[in-house]
Amino acid sequence: MHDRTKLFVRMFCWGLQGSPEHSSILKKAFLLGAKNGIQEIVEEILVVFPDAISYVDEEGHSALHLAVMYRCEHVFNFIIQQMGVRKKLLLKVDNGGNNILHLVGRMPYQPQLEVASGAVLQMQRELQWYKEVEKLVPVQATTTMNHDGKTPMMVFDEDHRRMIQSEEQWIVSLASACTVSTTIIGTIAFSAAIQVPGGNDDGGHPHLKKEITFKLFAISNAVALYSAIATFLIFLSIFTTRYATIDFLYSLPNRLIIGLISLFVSITSTIIAFGFAQYLMFFIEHTRWIPKAVVITSFGLVTLLQFSLLLNMMKTTYGRSMFNLSDGRNRRKGVRF
Repeated sequence: MHDRTKLFVRMFCWGLQGSPEHSSILKKAFLLGAKNGIQEIVEEILVVFPDAISYVDEEGHSALHLAVMYRCEHVFNFIIQQMGVRKKLLLKVDNGGNNILHLVGRMPYQPQLEVASGAVLQMQRELQWYKEVEKLVPVQATTTMNHDGKTPMMVFDEDHRRMIQSEEQWIVSLASACTVSTTIIGTIAFSAAIQVPGGNDDGGHPHLKKEITFKLFAISNAVALYSAIATFLIFLSIFTTRYATIDFLYSLPNRLIIGLISLFVSITSTIIAFGFAQYLMFFIEHTRWIPKAVVITSFGLVTLLQFSLLLNMMKTTYGRSMFNLSDGRNRRKGVRF
């Protein structure tokens, strides 16, 4: 289907050669292809009519501008690799004096946000776009003002103010829920460390201390307690952060990821410790499968409910960049706080 689409577009372009209206028809098709993220149309029109790269709409937006404004990374990647016109396109400004950084700083249209809903933090995706384009333009482009007297970052902050507030509320509510959960887990783990299964002898030592299962219980319970404390401190740091725009790129996602991993470890360890405790207290040969079933079922539910969110955040933060540049700059940065 992909090859057929490209062949159809190429034949359409060849059929327009010699037509007095070919320029206006191709211009509309080329810019619509860039706007809607249809790389095949953009690519095949450029094969037949290389000069189409200079087409602009009534507001002075080139195909590269439209790809950035509508967050079409495939079209953006393709156009930016056209080395002969790359510099010219990156330096071009529209009728309002906006360079490409001003345009990437604008709030994208709602359909593009819905497509990007896989990214847990929308602001992170927006900042990834801005930072990737910023790498490609000269340094002076970051301080250039448009006809309204605004720099690219001023446009970004102004257009994304509501999104920042929404993301901040989401993070705070998530941190609050996780803090409550980890407090409960810590309380349970601390109580279990004091009131051990089987009780203590007159010297205060556990009756079952020589049992392998008891040692596994103690280790699991200790891991649950310490990871719960670590989780509490991590989410506490989220409450005290300044929530600057740049924090949504690495700092906040990193803290959320580490906090969720720590919470996952504490929940899992608590479930395992509970299973060992049940095994020690109610051990009967023909019912030994019950604690195992409880642990496996509980672990499966926790993984199902939490892991999808965690994996999604790790993918958008540490995974391969959506920008396929050829100069090796398409790797995510390391952990930052």
